[in-house]
Amino acid sequence: MVVIFSLGFSNVSYGQGVQTSGGVNVEGSWYLGEGLAKGDYFEYSMCEIDLHDCAPITFKFWIKGEKQLGTESLWDTEVVVIDGNKIIKGSMGLGKTAPEPITFDESLHDYAIAFKSSLSWLSAFATGNQNDLIHGPKEFKAAAWGKIGAIGGAQLITKRAETINTPAGVIDTVVVGWYSGKSNEIWVSDGFPFPVKALTYAWVTTGVAPVMFQFQIIDFKENVATSPFANVESTIQKSDLLHCPKEYYEYTSGRSSTNTFSMMIQYNYSPKVPLEGCFIDWKLNFMDKYNDVQFVDQVHYDIWVVDKDGNRLRSYAQDIGRADLFNGFGQAHILLPIKENAGLVRYIIFVHGTGPENSVPDASLGGYAAIDIQISENPYLTAANGDTSSPKIPSWIKNNAGWWKEGSIDDNSFVQGIQFLIKQGIMKIPPTTQGAGSGSNQIPAWIKNNAGWWAEGSIDDNSFIQGIQFLIKEGIMKIKQPSTSPPSGYQPESPFG
Repeated sequence: MVVIFSLGFSNVSYGQGVQTSGGVNVEGSWYLGEGLAKGDYFEYSMCEIDLHDCAPITFKFWIKGEKQLGTESLWDTEVVVIDGNKIIKGSMGLGKTAPEPITFDESLHDYAIAFKSSLSWLSAFATGNQNDLIHGPKEFKAAAWGKIGAIGGAQLITKRAETINTPAGVIDTVVVGWYSGKSNEIWVSDGFPFPVKALTYAWVTTGVAPVMFQFQIIDFKENVATSPFANVESTIQKSDLLHCPKEYYEYTSGRSSTNTFSMMIQYNYSPKVPLEGCFIDWKLNFMDKYNDVQFVDQVHYDIWVVDKDGNRLRSYAQDIGRADLFNGFGQAHILLPIKENAGLVRYIIFVHGTGPENSVPDASLGGYAAIDIQISENPYLTAANGDTSSPKIPSWIKNNAGWWKEGSIDDNSFVQGIQFLIKQGIMKIPPTTQGAGSGSNQIPAWIKNNAGWWAEGSIDDNSFIQGIQFLIKEGIMKIKQPSTSPPSGYQPESPFG
């Protein structure tokens, strides 16, 4: 069904030159959140400069109702984001005075920030606080809505009334905007809670200004009583299960010319030894080959993984459903999921060329730089993937097994290590009945022999685990879940019965 927001605006149009004062001959006012109600459903196509360098995503959200945060009442909002081939589902708490994210799920962190910096950007100028003469509702006839200090003090003004066609229907709007080397415009509609369209540019002193944020409404429904996302499942992996770093501090830095000497690529990545199944935080600068302080604009690029012969194994752009990655101003920040196994991995920063977004790039500045990174083994990866049929055991345990067989470490030390790994979920043992013990704590010689053969690679993991199961069944090894609060008088128990 086509949704039409008809306000009867006259199509007053101003010239395309730079405007220093505005005002549209239209009655009424607007503020962010105007008319927002329980049951409202929105869908936007949007991009924001700090989210994949303004690569497009789909942002859907439904106002479920209200919830309390201390003494503050928030809009309880269900969210689904479609980012390339990923689906992220979660919830946000939007403010009532201005519907910008106050609370949000960790998985939505980057998207909530992008929402605040785009769909909620006008909260700095027009909120529902009727008593705020500076940030309250704004009249369409007003000469200016405020000054944008972050971009040279440009005035935010109403520019014209315009009827626009969107996927959600025909909408009568008032265009507000400013000039910062390029014309920046946001379309708002009287009585509608969020802007319906926007195209804005970052403030730059040299080079081509990249898009800061851009969006358009795709769908809108009122009085949606039940969750439209009930059957949607998130595809994002829970990094908590993998004990992945949440913050990135120490970076490895370097620089490399492309193989064609077309440009210089400066790179920083963290952590210094990334963990398989987690992420690498990449910061890339594309620099002029003759001037190491001059950035290259409008770069079409990708991050590849290649084998030892240079054959491409993986493209990050393809991973997220895109032909390439685009950066408008020469500085890229990518949080790259690690899909490769532990070991030395060769990453390629591949530059397709330069040119406007969504165009065929000029390959004259194309080329690539290779960066080798040692990926560390993640012992939690098998448990997180739910694989119990063939447990993956960290290779360092094999070293312990070999030393145990040779007598370099004693029985107690080896079994304590095995106990710890089982309790932490690192070593997966099939369900095994715990034996009561027969009074003998001696480990049979065949189990030590198995450990030695396993360390040498003569037998597989399952054969070694059968030996561990035997120790549990016989009561020689006792596996108990750790208690978070030991009872009074607790004494550490020997790993042997």
